[in-house]
Amino acid sequence: MTAPSPVPVETGRTPVVIRWMVAATFTVILNETIMVNAIPSLAEDFDVSYNAAQWLSTAFLLTMAAVIPVTGWFLQRVTTRRAFALAMITFSAGTLLALVAPVFWVLLAARIIQASGTAVMMPLLMTTLMTVVPTQDRGRVMGNVTLAMSVAPALGPAVSGVLLDLGSWRYIFATVLPIAVGVTVAALRKLQNVGEPQAGDIDWLSVGIAATGFGGLVYGLSEFATGDRLVPALIVAGGAVMIALFAGRQLRLQRIGAPLLDLRVLKHGTYRLGLIVMSISFMTMLGAMILLPLYLQDVRGLSALKTGLLVMPGGLAMGLLGPRVGAWFDKHGSKPLIIPGSIVMVLSLFALSRIGADTPYGLILANHIVLMVSLAMLFTPIFTLSLGDVPMPLYSHGSSMLGTVQQVAGAFGTALVVTVMTAHAKSQVEDGVAPLTAQVHGIELSILVCAVISIAVIGLVLRMPSRPAVDPHAGPATEVELEAEVEQLEAELEELGEEPLSPGTPS
Repeated sequence: MTAPSPVPVETGRTPVVIRWMVAATFTVILNETIMVNAIPSLAEDFDVSYNAAQWLSTAFLLTMAAVIPVTGWFLQRVTTRRAFALAMITFSAGTLLALVAPVFWVLLAARIIQASGTAVMMPLLMTTLMTVVPTQDRGRVMGNVTLAMSVAPALGPAVSGVLLDLGSWRYIFATVLPIAVGVTVAALRKLQNVGEPQAGDIDWLSVGIAATGFGGLVYGLSEFATGDRLVPALIVAGGAVMIALFAGRQLRLQRIGAPLLDLRVLKHGTYRLGLIVMSISFMTMLGAMILLPLYLQDVRGLSALKTGLLVMPGGLAMGLLGPRVGAWFDKHGSKPLIIPGSIVMVLSLFALSRIGADTPYGLILANHIVLMVSLAMLFTPIFTLSLGDVPMPLYSHGSSMLGTVQQVAGAFGTALVVTVMTAHAKSQVEDGVAPLTAQVHGIELSILVCAVISIAVIGLVLRMPSRPAVDPHAGPATEVELEAEVEQLEAELEELGEEPLSPGTPS
């Protein structure tokens, strides 16, 4: 996907290819959180423990973390239509298998298949967007992408709550399957290829190391929630070592032009800053998504359906605000959005850290909406600035790395808040505090920790530029693209035993 796009670009309108990809991405991302409320009924139906049933969500995240690093290579070597079709057919097949699953392990396998398709869709959407949408329209279009990224996870628990209220957990997959198939069929009628695929072999050793490293890291972090500390810590350390080995191998493969994940994206300062900001912000969002339902159900005694409906407005506000944030970004740049957005995010987290056992629901709802709105003010500009800082040949790798880091950050955020909450609550119970009060104090401390960590975002966004630096639609190759090509040529010359090019060398 490196050649100039054959898709006509019309300023002021969202390309059809992006509209259909947003619809598909919304459908697949919805499944990342749709099983949260179904865990108790699944444990009962299949006669498995609660921890075993929880693997239906854990396995989904593990698969995403293992597959996304491969998508940078994959998206450069297949056409847009083929990548889209493969992702959606894989997801639909997993959904069908989940619908008819007779035993638990089949349902678990189905969730892994679903996640494999989901892992391709977000990098595909981001790469295509950056390729076909002009710089002056990217904020507005990225706002529509925010709709899929934020509303879908927020709607997941609410949708599953409604369907579970109607009957079996199988209703969840029976509802998702026709939507996924319908979107796939309709999209393939309109979808055009963007760019030209490149030939190249895959380094299977890198695939194995990436899957082991990123999968192990996410698994280890998720296991901290079980209460054990030593085994998860060893798994996390092992995952970190494998990721270091993966990075070293990619640097060696980069010299011959065949990395699985091109680490040259990290040479770009704005991209690096954006990666850190997105990691902390996503960690904060996932932490809040975990803690608020725990608080509302365990402390306040609300049903799964009522809990989902109470947290849904925040996600809807975030998604519906996305296009408006994007349009503002296109017109005025990032600073009027990301600076106040980061400050409001921190303040809303500090406010949420003061919730008690009798805090009015209206106040909790208002604080949650404010938090989601502040994240909307960050996500759209940061995504656009980050990917706009890398040259077009690296878009697929840049979006893949963003997706991978998001999964790891989400797992870290979940592990952090659950570990802090359980450890503090246990300590308080040992000191004679009532269990319910101790849990409230644990939740308060967890949110406070997220608030303190998020202060770093304020300093980071102050260093972000107001507008993207690279416009691939402007005509000739940019200086960054030429520099990347020169580096690759010099590496190839060194492999052949020739002297690398130097300034002023005649060609």
